[in-house]
Amino acid sequence: MTERGLPAKPEPGARAKDSSLGRLLFAVAASAALVSPGTAMTAEPRADVRGELDGEPKRTTERVIGETDRPVENRFEARRRARAAAEDAIAVLRSEGYYAYQVEPDVSDTDQPRPIVQIAPGPRFVLKSPTLTWQGSPPDPEAAAVAVSSISLDAGSAARAVEVLAAEGRILAAIQKRGYADAEATARDVVVDHADETVAPDFRIASGSLVRLGGLEIQPGSRTSPGFLRNLAPWKSGDVYDPDDVAEMERRLSDTGVYDAVTVALAARPATGPDDLRGVVVSVAERRPRSIEGGASYSTTEGAGVNARWTHYNRLARADTIALSGQISNRDTRAGLDVSLPHWRRPQQTLHTGLAAYRVRTDAFNETGFGVHLDVTRRDRRTSYVTAGMSVDYSRTEEITAGTLTTLGRDLVTFVALGDLLLDRSNDPLDPSEGWRLSARLEPTLIVGDTNLPYLRGVAQGSYYQSLDKQAQTIVAARLRLGRIVNGTVDQIPAPQRFFAGGGGSVRGFSFQGVGPRLADDTPRGGVFLLESSLEVRRDLNSTWGFVLFADAGAVGSDGPVDLGDLAVGAGFGVRYNLGFAPIRLDIATPVSRRRGASPFQIYVSIGQSF
Repeated sequence: MTERGLPAKPEPGARAKDSSLGRLLFAVAASAALVSPGTAMTAEPRADVRGELDGEPKRTTERVIGETDRPVENRFEARRRARAAAEDAIAVLRSEGYYAYQVEPDVSDTDQPRPIVQIAPGPRFVLKSPTLTWQGSPPDPEAAAVAVSSISLDAGSAARAVEVLAAEGRILAAIQKRGYADAEATARDVVVDHADETVAPDFRIASGSLVRLGGLEIQPGSRTSPGFLRNLAPWKSGDVYDPDDVAEMERRLSDTGVYDAVTVALAARPATGPDDLRGVVVSVAERRPRSIEGGASYSTTEGAGVNARWTHYNRLARADTIALSGQISNRDTRAGLDVSLPHWRRPQQTLHTGLAAYRVRTDAFNETGFGVHLDVTRRDRRTSYVTAGMSVDYSRTEEITAGTLTTLGRDLVTFVALGDLLLDRSNDPLDPSEGWRLSARLEPTLIVGDTNLPYLRGVAQGSYYQSLDKQAQTIVAARLRLGRIVNGTVDQIPAPQRFFAGGGGSVRGFSFQGVGPRLADDTPRGGVFLLESSLEVRRDLNSTWGFVLFADAGAVGSDGPVDLGDLAVGAGFGVRYNLGFAPIRLDIATPVSRRRGASPFQIYVSIGQSF
């Protein structure tokens, strides 16, 4: 950095910019360590900041100077601390655009000496129009124009160092995006003129040559087929380098879930010889080929349960997953085989297939059966998915009939076609604070056997998330879910295919299948219409703990559209413990109006937010 005109204070104001930045970073780290929860003694400021500095610049300076739990023992120690604090203050002032500063270290005249930093910041310097100088051969005119437009520094704005550094980063990102992978910044020239109180940055960029991509350079040691890996590359040999393509290749490999680590990077620039095509180095660390998982659960409404899963990864050398699973519980007992083939026939497309035998016991119905399914999921962008598939099930269902209250058993073969759409524009899959989600699912169904009926089952759900402050500590979340079965009455539709409501993912405060019409013997009947809604206010108390207030409502219609007069409403509160990747949630809810014999409250424990 070059300064023109007389500096307000030659020492230490003429310190080199790199030294100032280093002291600033060191001081921030030191102050963060000192104020960590492990601090045992009462901390005090390393030095008192006095003078004309106020507002956010003063708070930043005090934060960088930091605190200590060691008291000052003598005036020599106090003066040493004051000098160190003055250097930290100068680093902050220069980074915030104050170059005509007056900073004086001092010591109080009290019996217990205190280090003091007297600060007169002077005027805040402003930016002149920045310039961009290419070192060596410039890039093509279009790329050069994009680089200049990406600077986005307004003349007359505060000359803050962070804005200048950010502008340099934008230049590099813009030029690399257009194929100049080796672009780098050389020493920038920032002219500080004390005569007119301005700062004029000149960015100096070496663009290097245009890079075109070649094939993959696959590191040895992987069980995955090289041909499978090469088919995942989102570029063709000879395409201009785009960092997004390299990142997409890494994402495609990571999404398979069969690798512990994935690294995809542009090969090093050759020291000599032509640089016509540059390879891309792919390195994957295979996870252990087999894993065994087990779990146990207990619920006051469902009783005890155990589950186990054996998984074989990459058995077919194409990032596949083959799993055998089983669970035993009072409500749902099943065993199954599932196979997942990611990037099937084309990238971002996954084939899922499997078979299962199951026995389900609920208050509304019993079902025992065997089924197979096959579906294909296509990813569009990072968080949007379209799924199409089909399934065939043979099952024996038992349910209570209305009127006679006798058990009706039906042997059925069920053919289902599936269409599913998920659009996720939220900022986090497990703990969103902004954005929205929309899902829709259609299931054209044909049942044959003791009942012959074609019908259409559809469900749609939307949720919205809005933070009420910049730190996203208070969030309002809302959810609406609608369902409809067309071309069948409630008695014609097998009970396992009807709509039911109530429970942790539905209407809290009510038990599973606890919302909706009931038969004369209090058996849940289910319905062909469904309405559910939720409203939550989520508040973080700190980085670990938070709480939630919520209200859920829902209704099920047996013969016609939902009657809002039958709406079941539950309300409650919950506690959240942040694991880093998602919160553990514990919710306690009570029904606003409770039917006779129902529990006065329900408790739910899970990972992730309720929606």
